[in-house]
Amino acid sequence: MKKILLYNSGGGLGDSIQLFTLILSLQNHFKSSEFFYLGAHENHFQGKLKEFNINIKTLDLGLKYFGFRWWHFLVAKKRFIDLFTKKKFVPKKKSIDQELDKIDLIIDLQSKLRNTMILNKIPHDHFYSSTFSFKFCTKKAEYSSRDHLINLDKFLNTNIKVSMFNLRKLPDEYKTEAKRLLPDNNYIGFSLTQGNVYREKSWSIDNFIDLAIKIKEKNKVPVFFIKKEETELVSQIKSKLPNALFPEHHSNISCPALVTALASRLNLAITIDNGVMHMMGLANIPLIALFGPTDSEKFSPKINSIKILDSKIMYKSKNINTITVHDVFKLI
Repeated sequence: MKKILLYNSGGGLGDSIQLFTLILSLQNHFKSSEFFYLGAHENHFQGKLKEFNINIKTLDLGLKYFGFRWWHFLVAKKRFIDLFTKKKFVPKKKSIDQELDKIDLIIDLQSKLRNTMILNKIPHDHFYSSTFSFKFCTKKAEYSSRDHLINLDKFLNTNIKVSMFNLRKLPDEYKTEAKRLLPDNNYIGFSLTQGNVYREKSWSIDNFIDLAIKIKEKNKVPVFFIKKEETELVSQIKSKLPNALFPEHHSNISCPALVTALASRLNLAITIDNGVMHMMGLANIPLIALFGPTDSEKFSPKINSIKILDSKIMYKSKNINTITVHDVFKLI
């Protein structure tokens, strides 16, 4: 496997962070392979997530929202050929021949038929996709898991060892800053704001405040992960919890890597389904995750110590606010 390409259609930071385990596992298994990432949206690995040192190259075909436009079907192959075709001089023929490069393995990490059909136009030897009940896979097998790594074991007829993100990959400056901001060992973290505005995933702020008050009564310090720009929300929390901490507000550093480093200083974190949840998950700390309309099995971090409260399972409702403060507190 010289070249392995992963395609992701998700646009959020959490969508990219969820791929860390898959990428690291594949990289440790195929140590000599070159890994490429093709995203339908911006490449967070080269942007906001670059401090995590995930070594994967961008495959830039110059097609914005790759896979979401039918006309990409007509140009994807040509764009790839233009990018990767090598020209070589053949002395006997005294001419320039073209050697077509291709991807050894394409891994499609989404299941939209249109996107998969377009992705399939990129020259390749092997193609893995769960779309249309795995009909696009170049190797047929009994793929039953929602875990791509388990399916890829069957697809490649191998055994890929799971490799989790290690905090040692974080630059020391972030770990040092986290220790300065949270020097003790009695912190409980809270993440309550959602990035995706199209789904109502937020648990009531009043619930979070009531829960944090209960936490404080147990001699734990509530730590909130909220952007500095959320001034009204911060003021509302401070009016009820004057001793609550907002560590990111007291640092000149602002990036997901700092959130992960700060999370490593927590005893426990309570969060909704958002990007911060995945940043915390990289620290592999005890986590309580609250889910409403989104799929908890699909989107929850795959870590050692996580407890999931899903309103759809508990109360047969997509309304996350059917989950009570008591439901959460009894898990702490």
